[in-house]
Amino acid sequence: MVNKFLCDFRFLLLAAAVAFIYIQMRLFTTQSEYADRLAAAVEAETRCTSQMRKLIDQISMQQSRIVDLEEDKKRQDEEYGQMKALVQDLEFKGLQRRVDKIQTQVAAVVIMACNRADYLERTIDSILKYQNVVASKYPLFVSQDGSDPQVRKKALSYDQLTYMQHLDSKPVQTERPGELIAYYKIARHYKWAMDELFYKHNFSRVIILEDDMEIAPDFFDYFEAAAALMEKDKTIMAVSSWNDNGQKQFVHDPEILYRSDFFPGLGWMLTRSTWNELSPKWPKAYWDDWLRLQENHKGRQFIRPEVCRTYNFGEHGSSLGQFFRQYLEPIKLNDVQVDWKSKDLSYLMEDKYVKHFAEILKNAKPINGADVVLKASNIRGDVRVQYKDQPDFERIARQFGVFQEWKDGVPRTAYKGVVVFRYPPPRRVFLVGPNSFKLLGIEGV
Repeated sequence: MVNKFLCDFRFLLLAAAVAFIYIQMRLFTTQSEYADRLAAAVEAETRCTSQMRKLIDQISMQQSRIVDLEEDKKRQDEEYGQMKALVQDLEFKGLQRRVDKIQTQVAAVVIMACNRADYLERTIDSILKYQNVVASKYPLFVSQDGSDPQVRKKALSYDQLTYMQHLDSKPVQTERPGELIAYYKIARHYKWAMDELFYKHNFSRVIILEDDMEIAPDFFDYFEAAAALMEKDKTIMAVSSWNDNGQKQFVHDPEILYRSDFFPGLGWMLTRSTWNELSPKWPKAYWDDWLRLQENHKGRQFIRPEVCRTYNFGEHGSSLGQFFRQYLEPIKLNDVQVDWKSKDLSYLMEDKYVKHFAEILKNAKPINGADVVLKASNIRGDVRVQYKDQPDFERIARQFGVFQEWKDGVPRTAYKGVVVFRYPPPRRVFLVGPNSFKLLGIEGV
């Protein structure tokens, strides 16, 4: 019995020992895990502290940089203010210079060229002879239609001008059989060049020349005086340097200017306001004849000189030398320097000119019948010859040798139907239309 009890007690002691050992092992394991966790926590705290310190250091650095940046910004603001004031001052001065330049500009001068390099050179040289001293008032351009290499090379060889090139590959279709394509290309070129100068380069006036012209010594002074006149009188559509009846035998006084209902062309100036009106409806061809239509000039008139300020030497061109020998070659190019700045041109204002011209016409002695040329030659002072209609005008004009051509019911150079020329100089001959006296308000003649 005792042995059994001892045996059971030992068994209990063994079980208790095993349980104790197990508990100790679990406790050790738990303590180890806790120690590991505690070590990890300490390490994490250490890392966190280190990162916090770094962050604090970075924040301090950022704050320091912010302070520096604020100081830099303040300095930059001060410098910007100073720079802005300087720029504004420079801009104002630059603007003032541009304004002064614009105010001193009279007109752009453009030479319309195509494929005649030798003609172009002669024209440019003639212009530069007088343009150099007034270059700021009259910027010079060459506008080439097409791609002729010699023309382009010649134009680019001059530093005193700006080169423009019109390239148009669109095929030309004439409206009537047998028409020259050249007249259609010329019209396209003119429109393109005028649009470029008025709208891209923003000029207020443009003087149009062709590549077969020479100019007179007072060409630029003449147009400057005419520009001032155009500003005052909006009934002037354009100013020309040309007189169709400007041949040597028909002119005398280089200081006389006339109003005309006939567009002369051949060296002429127009304004941007006029071009705004013309550009949208510009014709496909024959632009100069188109400008002579009443529906386009609407009663406005043109200023022309008695003695031409341009000379056309272009015997070979799109018009195939038409009229050259008879009408162009004998033209008198003015060779004296007229002081246009001192001239009072107010007599050319529309309201004054009608009275001015009517008075001159009234004082001319009337002649009629046959041999009017002979009768005119035998009378001292100005004379007038009245014509009945276009055929009668052509007959009389043929006798004197002046232009017989009409456009849209108007003879070349005519004002209120009156064509005036010298024959022989200084005598003036007035060819007077059937309605001219009425249009001029002349009664009892």
